[in-house]
Amino acid sequence: MSEQMNAAYFDEFGDLNQIKTGTFDRPELGEGEGEVLVKVEAAGVNPVDAAVARGMLNEVIPTEFPAIPGWDMAGVVKERGYSARRFDEGDEVYAYARRPVVEHGTFAEYVAIPESYLSQKPQSISIEEAAGIPLVGLTAYQSLFQFGNLQKGQTLLVLGGSGGVGTLAIQMAKAVGASVIAVAGENNQDYMTKLGAEETIDYSAGNVGNAVREIAPEGIDFILHCSRGDSLQQSIDTLKSGGQLISITNSDPKRPDDIQFQYVFVEPNAKQLNHIREMVDDDKIRVPVSKTYSLEETDQALKDIESLHSRGKTVVIP
Repeated sequence: MSEQMNAAYFDEFGDLNQIKTGTFDRPELGEGEGEVLVKVEAAGVNPVDAAVARGMLNEVIPTEFPAIPGWDMAGVVKERGYSARRFDEGDEVYAYARRPVVEHGTFAEYVAIPESYLSQKPQSISIEEAAGIPLVGLTAYQSLFQFGNLQKGQTLLVLGGSGGVGTLAIQMAKAVGASVIAVAGENNQDYMTKLGAEETIDYSAGNVGNAVREIAPEGIDFILHCSRGDSLQQSIDTLKSGGQLISITNSDPKRPDDIQFQYVFVEPNAKQLNHIREMVDDDKIRVPVSKTYSLEETDQALKDIESLHSRGKTVVIP
């Protein structure tokens, strides 16, 4: 008889109240090369997890029921499969563990995953903090540096600066010498300043574009759009001609013809996670965890994260 584990799961799409907790067979390492079994110590929660459970991404990423959601994790290597030698048993690791099919996610006590997804966990932070990094860290990294080309001395406008992606983007931009204007609600102005934003804007206080023009009348170089609402359309004409717009929430926003646009849907990348780990351990990035939930509270964690009004990171502890 297989060993058992607890996991959060759903067996149909719909309201988030359908997320349940139950017992599953613990994953066994397959015959494929390079798999490891990881004991999940913490799993980051992201808005996309709620979208998956509602069936909003099923045409892009299929789901097999019963489905265990979750793509972020930090944990400990427990077993190594054939030719898996990058990590030793007992190593602390973290990963963006999105697979081609939603079925065996990270809101569980164990996950089996190719070692190519994994990076050594940053040593200077807790395992809960590390679990909050992979998806948002890679999203910010790929938006600013892979698909975008943020440079020292440029001005970056972050729409949604207090959320997970915004939290990492502000700090990464500062690490390369860019100036940051960050936008969020009234309660998060001090938070974004502490992360390194030179200027902050409360979107509820008036037109975001007018506020940006007062700060940077000559225009800005780069907009990272990781929010919803009207802030992008209010501020898009503050971009300089030839400026860059990266969005993670809108695949085809209205925009001028003279700017560079890219929609980003984050991809797993262990090499980039290695670089992010170095930035964390060099004290260039910190990862505030605002809320933690038990595995049995996964449904509430998804409801809270879906609001897009969270601060920092939310984490489930299996």
